[in-house]
Amino acid sequence: MAAIADQRVLVTAAAQGIGRASALAFARAGARVVATDVNAGLLDELSGTPGIETRVLDVLDATMVDTVVAECGPLDVLFNCAGFVHSGTILDMREEELAFGFDLNVAAMIRTIRAALPSMIERRSGCIINMSSVAGSVKGVPGRFVYATTKAAVVGLTKAVAADYVSQGIRCNCICPGTVESPSLEERMRATGDAEAAKKAFVARQAMGRLGRPEEIADLAVYLAGATYTTGQAHVIDGGWVM
Repeated sequence: MAAIADQRVLVTAAAQGIGRASALAFARAGARVVATDVNAGLLDELSGTPGIETRVLDVLDATMVDTVVAECGPLDVLFNCAGFVHSGTILDMREEELAFGFDLNVAAMIRTIRAALPSMIERRSGCIINMSSVAGSVKGVPGRFVYATTKAAVVGLTKAVAADYVSQGIRCNCICPGTVESPSLEERMRATGDAEAAKKAFVARQAMGRLGRPEEIADLAVYLAGATYTTGQAHVIDGGWVM
């Protein structure tokens, strides 16, 4: 695995959860990290961290994506971590929820990749990491129609980018986590009306008997950034949920 010291890394959704843990992990590995998020308040908590600079970025805004990526300079690594979890079946969802799910979970990645790729191609070197999920192309999960559909699409776009640019020095992989402790998960558990029971149900389906930690997913992201012979793969990290 190649070292990533001094590499320029941009992480989306870096204000909390997996994105935050990943920004910190990349910085510890010696990378020069641009931590981005739409939530300026939470993002400020990373300000002053050695190796990390922060930028407010709304990945739903194509113009803003192009501007921020251009101002950051050539990227060595792009980690697309922003996403949205929708609960419900195909009959439960509203059209606007489906549209938002595709916009944030899929189209946002397309925007950032299109902005970052030209300089990567010019230098014939670059790594793109996309956040997918076990839910979708790996495993069917009840009550996650929009989420599973869009996260399956992430696997497809990852493989398409990898195939198109493998001969030009670009690698593109995705990460497929199981259930990971995060502010987003805590919010969804509270929304059930019985957060304790919801957590027990999540834990019960994990073979390891616990939820994943953001830092464990971050470790995989750092590994993939330096794994120079890996591309076009969906890397499952789920505590044995689908084994």
